[in-house]
Amino acid sequence: MQLDEILEGRHDAAHVVDADLFGKAFRFVQADQARALGLYPYFQPLENNDGPVARFQGRDVIMLGSNNYLGLTAHPKVREAAADAARRYGPSCTGSRLLNGSFEMHERLEARLAEFVGLEAALVFATGYQTNVGILSALVGPKDTAVLDEHDHASLQDGARVARGQMVRFKHNDLDDLGRVLGAIDGPGGKLVAVDGLYSMEGDLADLPGIVRAARAAQARILVDDAHGLGTLGPGGRGTAAHFGLTAEVDLIMGTFSKSFASVGGFAAGPARVIDFMRHFARPMLFSASLPPPNVAAVDAALTVMLAEPERVTRLAENAAYWRQGLREWGFDIGNTTSAIVPVVIGGEPQTLMIWKALAEAGVYVNAVLYPAVPLSRAMLRTSVIATHERAQLDRALEAMVKLARQFGVIN
Repeated sequence: MQLDEILEGRHDAAHVVDADLFGKAFRFVQADQARALGLYPYFQPLENNDGPVARFQGRDVIMLGSNNYLGLTAHPKVREAAADAARRYGPSCTGSRLLNGSFEMHERLEARLAEFVGLEAALVFATGYQTNVGILSALVGPKDTAVLDEHDHASLQDGARVARGQMVRFKHNDLDDLGRVLGAIDGPGGKLVAVDGLYSMEGDLADLPGIVRAARAAQARILVDDAHGLGTLGPGGRGTAAHFGLTAEVDLIMGTFSKSFASVGGFAAGPARVIDFMRHFARPMLFSASLPPPNVAAVDAALTVMLAEPERVTRLAENAAYWRQGLREWGFDIGNTTSAIVPVVIGGEPQTLMIWKALAEAGVYVNAVLYPAVPLSRAMLRTSVIATHERAQLDRALEAMVKLARQFGVIN
């Protein structure tokens, strides 16, 4: 079977109707077919990943597919803090935050995070996904409305679905459409405009100044999902709101620990009364085991390094600008990115997978992004740079990218 037939069949695989609940699973063979061709880009096991270089399929590869933006997973203080916490507290709290899973270290971290982003209080969750689901499901009630950018992360969309209120979307970064959507909301309930600060596929920023104006005019509250903005944007990596000088104008900031903070988990920050309300009504936090001590300690140490070494944020910005400039000069379509997330738009899905595989064989690890994460005609290689990348590594990656893009007719 041809690759394009396999990919086309994948699009409808989840919507098969069968009297046997498992029927759709038994009929889903497209992943096996792609694996047989050596063109399956997901769930690829790494042998090791120390930041700018990883070990993949028996070879060292330049890692351009990680969200480890500041390179802190390899920082000795972060690793030592996690190991020390595991020895002192063990690998788990074995309980929810509500009952026996709140340690003093959780509360210390929450206070530090709130101070870091410039809001009153913070609440730590076990994952970033749970954080967004928790925020929306706690705050958006039956008469309320969640207003989402159409490119918002899946966790915001799923949180709005779990919430008991209404969900409406506006066109990506389109302030006119946002105003129209807000103006059409009729009812006694509240409104929450939820946007990504930095969008994880295209690498573009939310038009936060315009969004703030539109939301305030409609008496709506504002949530910024800054999973990718924290550590990469603003003074000292304080995020998208700080980048625009709008920290005092947004109501809630959400962050994850699985990117710049070199761990796993997430947090919500905002007014103390609102955070305390979520503490009692955010079900993903109430009914999940709390973030384990080694992860809490790693985040705390990463935050200490970020405060002590703000030059990492500067180096990240410099590396990102260098990588974007190199790609643009060779004629690649990288969209509207202004960040460390740099999409390389290939277009066709078969081409994208073949270039992904060839790059890995040439020693460059990137991510293949296909529909439905992006439109069918906009399949891409998602690349992201790290503060600890050396220019020579970026040069070698660009050389490989150019060679293969020419070979497959992506650039001249």
